[in-house]
Amino acid sequence: MAEQPEPRDPDRSAASGAAGPESELRGVDLARRALEEARAAARAAGKSVGQGRSSPRTGGVRALRGRRRGWSGSGPDDRDPQLFGALTSQLAKGRGWSGKVAEGMVFGQWAKVVGEDIAAHAQPISLENHVLSIQAESTAWATQLRMFQSQILAKIAAAVGNGVVKQLRINGPTAPSWRKGERHIKGRGPRDTYG
Repeated sequence: MAEQPEPRDPDRSAASGAAGPESELRGVDLARRALEEARAAARAAGKSVGQGRSSPRTGGVRALRGRRRGWSGSGPDDRDPQLFGALTSQLAKGRGWSGKVAEGMVFGQWAKVVGEDIAAHAQPISLENHVLSIQAESTAWATQLRMFQSQILAKIAAAVGNGVVKQLRINGPTAPSWRKGERHIKGRGPRDTYG
């Protein structure tokens, strides 16, 4: 069992304080003396700095305190403010969401991925099994996009990564359907009168 420091007798210290060396100590010197006595008492009790404490946690503020003491200095540090995009990408990688985030970027940043001109005339509809369905506003634009399909795939791969989109399915505008109900007559139907 460790020895405990003797408690001071307030009457004795007050009587000796007038004539003892403590009466000469003032301000900073008195604080230093008190600190030295506290350290000596802790050593005598067997509790030096770091003993009796569990190790710091692997994350959070306690880990930062345990890892680094003092000022952070001029270099970058874990405690510095981080960019939100960098933090979310670390979170996505850690949880295995990178593929879904890349797919979402195709839809969320469509104008940046393919350019303003194409984005004004065509919109992505769905992405399933690495096949991106695009709806063009006219048949002329659908034909044009089919001709530049390899360039569009290259732009998408450069923006979101390889393998996210492997094939494009480009559709033009859909014509109205005249087929209503279960029974219908074969042939062109009412469209014969268009001209």
